[in-house]
Amino acid sequence: MRIAIDVTMDYQLAGAETVLLTLDAAETDGQKVLQSALDIADATLHRIPGEGGTGARVCASVTSDRLKLRYSAVVDVTRSEIMLDALPQAGLGALPPEALSCLRPSRFCQSDLFVPFMGRRFGHLKGGAKVIAIRDWVKAEIAYVSGSSTPTTTAMETFVSREGVCRDATHLFCALARAAGIPARYTSVYGADVHPPDFHAVAQVWLDSAWHFIDPTGMVAADGVVIIGCGRDAADVAFMETAGNAYVVSQNVRVTRQ
Repeated sequence: MRIAIDVTMDYQLAGAETVLLTLDAAETDGQKVLQSALDIADATLHRIPGEGGTGARVCASVTSDRLKLRYSAVVDVTRSEIMLDALPQAGLGALPPEALSCLRPSRFCQSDLFVPFMGRRFGHLKGGAKVIAIRDWVKAEIAYVSGSSTPTTTAMETFVSREGVCRDATHLFCALARAAGIPARYTSVYGADVHPPDFHAVAQVWLDSAWHFIDPTGMVAADGVVIIGCGRDAADVAFMETAGNAYVVSQNVRVTRQ
């Protein structure tokens, strides 16, 4: 599937500063970037590797107090949807380093707090069947409500409130999967079926010696997303980071199938 991406952002900054951006489509398994362009007014750019070596971060040294950018890309997505139900879960000693780091608690995914709940609710399941059950539970229990959470909302807070956005559903899914001994990482993506249109968050789980997509909101499938970056939680792949305060003037994310 060929996917076109068009992003415009206009932010008021506290002053001239370096802005860290994670919004480039990654060159990674299952997708090929055919075209890509990033234009930022009054800025010099350089790129550094993304978290865990997936994708890249852009360091934009902005010389004014306004960040105005446009990013566009065309990406061929070649990965296909895979039935996860029968895939086995790896033992602790068989996990590679990249998966081990996604088995531990993190700032927004306090997986250690969910171990008793996971034993009671999903202890009878294993591997891919457990992953599917966790996904279905999160989708059924967590209402998608725009504006219901903040950038500091944790998985436990979402578990209690039973509402949030894609970021919150993904944090909760990752926390539950990790509590069950299944590595899960937070993955920022572009998706053509995301409503309202925006940057989107999904999870990836380590089963049968590979990473596999899970969208706890049910909006997108593996063959319809473009990976931007991956990490333990949203803090690792924030689309924009600044030293001072930044205020949105306008932002538009448009993702379409070609």
